Amino acid sequence: MAHASPGELVTLLTTAVALGSDAMSLGIGLGMQKLTRREISRVSVTIGMFHVLMPLAGMAIGLFLHNLMGDIAKSIGAVLLIGLGAHMIWDAWKGDDEPVFSLTRSAGWGMMLFAMSVSIDALSVGFSFGLYDANLGLAVTLFGIVGGLMAAIGLSIGNLMGRVLGDSMEIIGGAILILFGIQFLS
Repeated sequence: MAHASPGELVTLLTTAVALGSDAMSLGIGLGMQKLTRREISRVSVTIGMFHVLMPLAGMAIGLFLHNLMGDIAKSIGAVLLIGLGAHMIWDAWKGDDEPVFSLTRSAGWGMMLFAMSVSIDALSVGFSFGLYDANLGLAVTLFGIVGGLMAAIGLSIGNLMGRVLGDSMEIIGGAILILFGIQFLS
């Protein structure tokens, strides 16, 4: 694996936190259901895995399109980041942070769908980063670890922090994605 420059490391880490903020904010809402430590671990690990798989798929699509379309694909990726960030902010502003499902021991498919829905934004980010030759190994490692950890934090403290912080985290994450999209357009 090639070494990342300090600027690339900061960009990837900041993006990982932005992606993880969505997992954390949704985890706060889900954590209000008084989950066991085992359930918190299962959901967090699953979200972490999807935060690796989704950007990989997105990066593969982005690299393919970059080779096919060149700079036009870069602009599309930047616009996607801006749109995703705006969507995150809009959802937080509307206050639509009800849990997607009720997690029970038999909710294996529900947990997978929840993890995938939380990680879907990582597909777009992976797509965008695939257009810019980002360090693939470092990116997905950071996305997975940070996404899983932030989900665990959100799940663990859901009863204590409530919906206000969840909305705030999603707004901050959306703003970061918009700023990176604007930076990629320049």
